[in-house]
Amino acid sequence: MDILVMMRKGLTQRQIAKKLGISRNTVKKYIDNQGYPEPDRSKTNRKSLLDPFQGNIAAWLEEDIEYKATWIYDRLRTMDFPGSYEIVKRAVHAIKDERQKIAYMRFETEPGFQSQVDFGEFQVENADGTINKLYLFSMILGFSRKIYSEFVERCDLPTFLDCHIHAFDYFGGVPEEILYDRMKNVFIGKIAGKDKFNGTLVGFALHYGFKPMVAPAYAAWVKGKVERPYYFIREGFWRGYGFICRETANRDLLQWLQLKDQRIHGTTHEVVSQRFERERPQLQTLPPQAFDTSWRIYRKVNKDCTVRFEGNSYVVPHTLVGRDLILRVKDRCMRIFEDDHLIVTYEIPEGKGHLIQDKKFYKALTMDREMNRRKYGHGNPGKGRAKCTISPIKPLYDMDVEIRPSYIYDRVAGEVRI
Repeated sequence: MDILVMMRKGLTQRQIAKKLGISRNTVKKYIDNQGYPEPDRSKTNRKSLLDPFQGNIAAWLEEDIEYKATWIYDRLRTMDFPGSYEIVKRAVHAIKDERQKIAYMRFETEPGFQSQVDFGEFQVENADGTINKLYLFSMILGFSRKIYSEFVERCDLPTFLDCHIHAFDYFGGVPEEILYDRMKNVFIGKIAGKDKFNGTLVGFALHYGFKPMVAPAYAAWVKGKVERPYYFIREGFWRGYGFICRETANRDLLQWLQLKDQRIHGTTHEVVSQRFERERPQLQTLPPQAFDTSWRIYRKVNKDCTVRFEGNSYVVPHTLVGRDLILRVKDRCMRIFEDDHLIVTYEIPEGKGHLIQDKKFYKALTMDREMNRRKYGHGNPGKGRAKCTISPIKPLYDMDVEIRPSYIYDRVAGEVRI
């Protein structure tokens, strides 16, 4: 640039070279090319000591791209390679860079179209040195980058769906689709070439009106919008945080996220909260009633009018014996349904071997005359049904009996009667 500026001022090539302390040929080269000179491609490439072994290196890396340059160098030495390790390292590095080069397409979603969901693991060190695990659920809206996050103690399906409901309430609506990775609460597998989702999640998605989507395997960049905020929360909020309890941590985390919504996002170059105000009207409205996220368990009623669950027996009406009932279990509470009709609600006790009952059910059993008739005959008190037995008077077989004097039996027995 200095050469071209001096040339425009009228300086000769000799004067420019003298001022810049370079040769006249260099000045002439840059003036002729008006900038950076084109490389001289007429020169032939210099031969390398590694040229005879390039095929071997390529074959080894084709077999396993994780082979180290040291491993390849040791094997080349046994093949009488005369060069140094540095030559091999540069060649291996160049081949790996070329084969591992991946290009990604950035995509931005329309307002209200997509959100992304993921779980992360955090650790809490107790006073006695033991470690407890907490899990962080996060949902991020793809357009505005607004985040809802919540610490939970378990990653089971009811907790997972409860976190969705809390996120929808926080956003004030539901996106058209939600993108997940292949977690067991979501993805079962591919059947006939199509993604198969957990049945309860499908019912949940139908209730709220969104479409579940699953990212390809080993493709974390597809969910980059929700992957990056975990580092953002871990370093910005969690590191150095004085943990007291999970409820306090969740409250502090939401306050921190609301404060961070006032920042200018590095990708969108807009304030997160302002961008969310444009996205909020595009979210789908919430249903009038929340989805029941409790466990759904099917049990058959035994003859003693009970259903069994985790080592305990729960009494139900005797009219349901032999039928299949639905147990909805959550937070030590059990609701028992026949189809969509609620029969009874019980509190689940600690331990096993308990009989949990509502006394009115067994009382109704004792008052059911038809049931007593089936169990005790005609149901007349004090009378039972007599069995048909063989008469003691009439013999079963006709027999002729001969009467003999007693001395005959004594003679047979070898006794002498006096």
